[in-house]
Amino acid sequence: MKSPALLLALLATVSFAVAADKVGEVQQVAPGVYFHQGNIEKSGHCNHGWIVFKDYVLVVDANFPSGAQEIIPKIRKTTDKPIKFVFDTHHHGDHAYGNKVFADAGATVVAHAGVLASMKEHETGAFGGKPGRWEFAAKGRADVRESKLHPPTMTFDKQKIFEDGKMRVELVHLGVAHTKGDGFAWLPKEKILFTGDACVNGPFNYMGDGDTAQWVKTLELAQKLGAETICPAHGPIGTKQVLIDQIAYFKAIRAEVAKLSDKKLEEAKVAAPAIRETLLKNKQIERYVGRVIDAQVEKIFVEMGGQPFTPKSAARDVKFDLPLLTVRPTAPEGFFKTEFK
Repeated sequence: MKSPALLLALLATVSFAVAADKVGEVQQVAPGVYFHQGNIEKSGHCNHGWIVFKDYVLVVDANFPSGAQEIIPKIRKTTDKPIKFVFDTHHHGDHAYGNKVFADAGATVVAHAGVLASMKEHETGAFGGKPGRWEFAAKGRADVRESKLHPPTMTFDKQKIFEDGKMRVELVHLGVAHTKGDGFAWLPKEKILFTGDACVNGPFNYMGDGDTAQWVKTLELAQKLGAETICPAHGPIGTKQVLIDQIAYFKAIRAEVAKLSDKKLEEAKVAAPAIRETLLKNKQIERYVGRVIDAQVEKIFVEMGGQPFTPKSAARDVKFDLPLLTVRPTAPEGFFKTEFK
């Protein structure tokens, strides 16, 4: 039996990992390092981070245009240094569609090379092809309609370092996770890790552009960095326990889906509710279980060699493959709900 002291310590760890939401508040994580939790339910906004160097500011994630417009004045209140760089952790709209707002303010957009490659794949309208994700998002978001896609102009393959003798930030690509081009912002001195959507703190895991098996491996590599503070792209800031719990969720849901390998397709289709209930019994990971678990189960089932639950169609492609871009103010279980029009 665990001692009362040990139990209290464990509870303290868990409570910090699932710290209370501080939506809209600027939190100083360390000297010159800030975190801002975006309002995902009302606006679809991701979280922001920014690091103040001697002569400039590096921002983590551009957000949607409205999120960029919201955060810049808040950054200005913490420093008068110019915003020189904005780092897209990946290509999704709630992380990269605000690039033009930052670029117009004088910033250079930095990202892993996979971000630019993914934009060329999915943002076909901006690269001379048929309408893509930007055009779809514009149907439901005025801030997107009133702006333009601005791809990253500075890219890297494995690592990009920003250092001024006092502050050091390493932008690193550790492998496929949420997308092909996921990047992390690692502050080795402060042991702070900005994770993008590769690690979230709540029911925000969109799997459509990723690979869950590779995702786990990438997160395990991220663990080896030794971060003590995790700044996720969605949900509140937390300790390294957030990274541990994110990995545990993926392993648990993959283990449940693996049990469907000998089932008929019709049986697999209706398995999500039972898997949901099983995962909800695990206190460590229950906060990751959301309304999109049916899509998560289908995604993993297909990864493991199964057939899609729904025949491939243009409508299904949009729903299954497109990140959630439009939101309702009151989404169930704190998760933003897509409205397909």
